[in-house]
Amino acid sequence: MSVGFALAAPAAAHVSAQSAAVDAYTLTTGRLVGTAAALVALAGVVIGGLALARMDGRIGNGKGRAVVSLVAGLTGMVVGALNLAVADGGPGTGNGVVGGASALVLGLIAAVLGRLALTRANRTA
Repeated sequence: MSVGFALAAPAAAHVSAQSAAVDAYTLTTGRLVGTAAALVALAGVVIGGLALARMDGRIGNGKGRAVVSLVAGLTGMVVGALNLAVADGGPGTGNGVVGGASALVLGLIAAVLGRLALTRANRTA
């Protein structure tokens, strides 16, 4: 009998250590950080697209926008990766996994667009 109770105790401790289920609309810290990282990376994508599209020489040569896009993309990628690294559950657990993954993808796109715009600005200067 004591063997059965000894084996059941670690299982009960494991169940209580798991994260509690959160509502789909609850704004947790992980979700807030993941969403913020994704929004920064999205801003980098928009600015990088504008930097590539408006390299006509009217307002500078676009280096400022290219650098902002590059920095925003890298920032979104780093924060998104850190958010994914500390998450202890999958999507829907309130840890910001979806936002962190989105930030990684959007950050990579923003960094590539920023680098392309910076290369084009240096070539035309």
